[in-house]
Amino acid sequence: MKTASTPMETSKPLMKDKNAEDIDVHLYRSMIGSLMYLTSSRTDIMFDVCACARFQVTLKVSHLHAVKIIFRYLKGQHKLGLWYPKDSPFDLEAYTDSDYAGASLDRKSTTGGCQFLRSRLISWQCKKQTVVANSTTEAEYVVAASCCGQVLWIQNQMLDYGYNFMNTNIFIDNESTICIVKNPVFYSKTKHIKIRHHFIRGSNEKKLIQMIKIHTDQNVAYLLTKAFDVGRFQYLIASIGMLNL
Repeated sequence: MKTASTPMETSKPLMKDKNAEDIDVHLYRSMIGSLMYLTSSRTDIMFDVCACARFQVTLKVSHLHAVKIIFRYLKGQHKLGLWYPKDSPFDLEAYTDSDYAGASLDRKSTTGGCQFLRSRLISWQCKKQTVVANSTTEAEYVVAASCCGQVLWIQNQMLDYGYNFMNTNIFIDNESTICIVKNPVFYSKTKHIKIRHHFIRGSNEKKLIQMIKIHTDQNVAYLLTKAFDVGRFQYLIASIGMLNL
């Protein structure tokens, strides 16, 4: 079997293809199930597996081809894994990002977030948002709230071990989202956003989290929102601490 340099082709987005040949549903779902199990330790395939998992009803040859590319990538990168250096500082920080209207079928945005104990990646998320965002800012605000919830959960867990991670840094590449979180004046512009996402403001006021602007090129959560070319992909997996072990 040939190997692939990335787990998904950037030039061929997954679409419904009614005229294409049908494939075995059970085969496809078993392949997706195996890959979903693997995402618990392989962050580099998280987005691609989640994208393929959205097509489990009307399956076509193109979808099976996309899944096979992930297996070809894994064959060539079977020694790739997360590295946890023992001398790294023990500080909690998080990164969050979204791909606005990135889903090809319904134009929903994709949520991506990852949490680190400084250089140690300990948690990551990739999920399609449940509603269509009206703007990039709304999509980023929703994903920031989701990441905040994960950070608060980690903070509570670490308290049991004697670690207090108050005022955790959450890095995001959208300035407007930070303004909404920090400035109550912007409330009138967010009435269309569901109330359940606004708890992030309270977390910011209580100094449980702190939103910090970061350049898109340094936002490692970008890896969990879309497919990339070889150069950009390799840079991102190296940035989250994945090495050939």
